[in-house]
Amino acid sequence: MKVLMINGSPKVNGNTAIALKEMEKVFVEENIEVEVVQVGSKDIRGCIACGSCFTTGQCVFQDLVNECAKKFEECDGLVIASPVYYASANGTLISFLDRLFYSTHFDRRMKVGASVACARRGGCSATFDELNKYFTISGMPVASSQYWNSIHGSKPGDVAEDLEGLQTMRTLAKNMVFLMKSIALGKEAYGLPEKEPKVSTSFIRKL
Repeated sequence: MKVLMINGSPKVNGNTAIALKEMEKVFVEENIEVEVVQVGSKDIRGCIACGSCFTTGQCVFQDLVNECAKKFEECDGLVIASPVYYASANGTLISFLDRLFYSTHFDRRMKVGASVACARRGGCSATFDELNKYFTISGMPVASSQYWNSIHGSKPGDVAEDLEGLQTMRTLAKNMVFLMKSIALGKEAYGLPEKEPKVSTSFIRKL
């Protein structure tokens, strides 16, 4: 099994990275393959709604988004972690996620998703909610922990002192492993739920 971890921080060895490493320890102990992709420091533009991906199967911009598309398709679990900027995730990460989720058209149902927010003080809950929306629009079960998936620190390395936050990360990873393994067994025994043809409703009515 494999987990893809997306680090939305521009700081390679910052507090967000420490949170992910705490989760990675658990995954490694459980023989789960882990790959971390650093996003926050990359030059990634936002989606321009050109619709090209519906004919080519990939984003029109050749950058990290297309590089990660196959990794996303092959993983069993996806962790998205971000520092908090103005009660929101890093803008570069959001541009990456918008394009990654919009341009990939494989079935994402039952891939386990988990979001992690890292802040000095406030804004974690808003960021946590923001990131979870990518999972819930995709039929991806969302992993939870013993508290909202957040960790706190200001200067690089501070989160190592947030013992509750670190425990929250470990518990989150353990719950992810349990969900991924349980879903794998369920898929083997029962398959995926039957999928209805998609219905799209427009609220604009022409007279």
